[in-house]
Amino acid sequence: MRSFLSITVFLSVAVFGTAAVGDSLILDAALAGDAIVTVGERGLIQRSTDGGETWTRVESGVAHTLCAITFLDQRNGWAAGHGAIILRTEDGGQAWQHQFTGDDEESPILDIMAVSGGHVIAVGAFGAYYESHNSGADWEQHFVLEEDMHINRISRTPDGTLWMAGEFGTLLRSDDSAKTWQPLSTGADGSLYGVLPLTNGNLIAYGLRGRVYRSTDQGENWTRVETPGTGLLMTGIELSSANTLIVTGQARTWWISRDGGETFTATIDNTPAIAELLLTPSGHLLTFGETGSNPAPLRGSSK
Repeated sequence: MRSFLSITVFLSVAVFGTAAVGDSLILDAALAGDAIVTVGERGLIQRSTDGGETWTRVESGVAHTLCAITFLDQRNGWAAGHGAIILRTEDGGQAWQHQFTGDDEESPILDIMAVSGGHVIAVGAFGAYYESHNSGADWEQHFVLEEDMHINRISRTPDGTLWMAGEFGTLLRSDDSAKTWQPLSTGADGSLYGVLPLTNGNLIAYGLRGRVYRSTDQGENWTRVETPGTGLLMTGIELSSANTLIVTGQARTWWISRDGGETFTATIDNTPAIAELLLTPSGHLLTFGETGSNPAPLRGSSK
């Protein structure tokens, strides 16, 4: 998941002494069936089978910071990060093997997505874009941007539409499983850190300086939403409560909307920096970031 700038921000506040696994910097998390698997600083991979109550550290075989993780199903997954590396698991994250290193090891891979079948896409700094159609046995590099701007996150709507968000307002949509990418614009050039698809078909884009944009027509047009501050927004999630969603990122930035993203309020003002949000199989909301894995603040985040 996460952008070059995001990682720089997190690493600047992380404690680099000896730390308990639960206090380590975590940058992404994903479900592998009923298990939760996380990745983070210095090759950290952790796995929980009890909804995040306890964690087991898993050997990754690498010392690079891992930025992103994705699973196709309960067994097959990929992790990626600095050094332009991609790791593969075939047992739900219990064991990992190095699978691929990109052409430019100075360009970290910031996000990775298992699209369907053997189709996997990895994106990252300076326009890095790698694609595999055979579960990562082979990877092809493509150039989807005219300039070398960071691609921060790739996401997908329920209908299969793919989205990429990145530096300087980069916003791309694919309606054909990544065969082609159409550039779109929110009307501003501030860096974007993700596109959050909502169950009602609307979209929320978020990024630098607390910017949030909302689209009701599949990204053709965007409206800027007023927000309570200017903190860096790195992730968002829609909850099961009607029209309820959360965007967060920089420390003390925890904003909630109860009207489908039309308005946001700051309900919590003492959160640490958060890189990812995840709903456990039992429906509990967890945060992942500079202080490891934690239950989400209760106030303002009912499910």
